[in-house]
Amino acid sequence: MDTKQLITFITAADLLNFTQTAKILNFAQSSVTAQIKTLEMELGTPLFERLGKRLILTESGKQFKLYAEKMIMISEEAKEVVNGNEEPTGTLTIGAQESQCTYRLPVLLKKFKKEFPNVKIVFKQSYSNDQAREQLLEGKLDIAFIMDKVKPVDALHIETLIQEELKVVVAADYQLPIRKAVFPHHYENETFLLTEKGCSYRTILEESFHFANLSILNKFEFVSIEAIKQCVKTGLGIAILPAMVVEKEIKEGIMQELAWINLDSTIHTQIAWHKDKWLTPPLRAFIELTRSTFREYEKNRITG
Repeated sequence: MDTKQLITFITAADLLNFTQTAKILNFAQSSVTAQIKTLEMELGTPLFERLGKRLILTESGKQFKLYAEKMIMISEEAKEVVNGNEEPTGTLTIGAQESQCTYRLPVLLKKFKKEFPNVKIVFKQSYSNDQAREQLLEGKLDIAFIMDKVKPVDALHIETLIQEELKVVVAADYQLPIRKAVFPHHYENETFLLTEKGCSYRTILEESFHFANLSILNKFEFVSIEAIKQCVKTGLGIAILPAMVVEKEIKEGIMQELAWINLDSTIHTQIAWHKDKWLTPPLRAFIELTRSTFREYEKNRITG
């Protein structure tokens, strides 16, 4: 197998479409098909199968994709070393939820781009932690930031970075009965502003209602936490959001926090990558820079 075949296979595995693969790589479709067949013959197993009009990766194809990417990366790294290219290049594909992209990662990315200006960063927003884990397992992400309770996954290396806190918030002038403690049944008929299903903090709120044998009756669902924040400010309803998202508004008196009892409100920001992932120098540097940046976040939170 040669580098051209590996690149063709990886591109086809990402697109799951030989026609689009041919267009992107400027090949005839027959050439793409021939290269894939040659690989399959050499490996002794099919890498793709057709289900009607759909093209999907076989289990062997999914496994081989990880090694194909590793071989390409090793090849590129070897060329850089041999040619004396001291400036790393390449692409890092990172998955993260909106809250991380907005409130945690800008500082980290600024530091990384200063150190590795020729490395391209591609962000793929993950709307749920399960989606991020799945994309890591499929090789669609190099690395992902996950905000959830610690849940080991055999094929992934998952490292806890910082403990996060959740806040149940409403607008400062939201009309609520004055209570020292808030239980789900007190607000069973209120409107809740929720993230998409699968989001860890939505799940925690739903579990709070479930333990009380209740359900959230009135709700709006949003893709964006920033949209939720704006709707909270207008008094539309109640939301559960990470403290880093709403702490400024609470301090400024724009929002108020509800003392919600029986809420498991602690989760962790974690960084994860596939255990079989080849860690290129930029990827290793990104991981180490992530660790140091989050240690600084933790230090500032303790002292500040």
